[in-house]
Amino acid sequence: MGWLARLLAGLALLAAGVLFSPQTLRSGSDARISVKLSTYLRLAHLLSFSAAFGTVLWVTFIGGIIMFKNLPRHQFGNLQSKMFPAYFSTVAICCAISVASFGYQHPWKSSSSAERYQLGFLLSSLAFSLTNLFVFTPITIEMMRQRHKVERENNIGDEVGDSKNEEVAKANPRLAAMNRKFGMIHGLSSLSNIMTFGGLAFHSCYLAAKIDL
Repeated sequence: MGWLARLLAGLALLAAGVLFSPQTLRSGSDARISVKLSTYLRLAHLLSFSAAFGTVLWVTFIGGIIMFKNLPRHQFGNLQSKMFPAYFSTVAICCAISVASFGYQHPWKSSSSAERYQLGFLLSSLAFSLTNLFVFTPITIEMMRQRHKVERENNIGDEVGDSKNEEVAKANPRLAAMNRKFGMIHGLSSLSNIMTFGGLAFHSCYLAAKIDL
């Protein structure tokens, strides 16, 4: 099944869920034709937030670790260079939808302090994901490619798990300098990613308090 067919199938299921929701079925004929805007906004917020939270959770704590431990290091890096732009774009788009839908339902002037804090958490997640997308990721990818070139010249990079990089870098000042710079940028990118997750995690606690199970 191609991506377009999957998208259409997902949209069809989503539309069916909205049309046959209890709120719609209990409403009059006018509501069955046009569901209230607030329902769509809550749905958009819930879906976009859950997509962002789940994506960050999987990539950061599960998928990335599994790939790192089971792929040759250069293969892992090349895969990350293709995946990270899509990853941060997806998270940023979902965070933007969450911010817009939440902000529309809770205007700043009339919202409570708790709602303002939540909008701030969502905005921080959006800002950190955009920072990773437009600042850290391009720099990290370029530095990784340069370091891979030097490592190939020294016949390293195909190992899985423990890297031979540090051992070779002791006798290679150029590689050692690359490692320091790469480590700094990669560390900032990782910190930014954790801050994105943190903002979403705080908002998840807020939503949990609102759910009546």
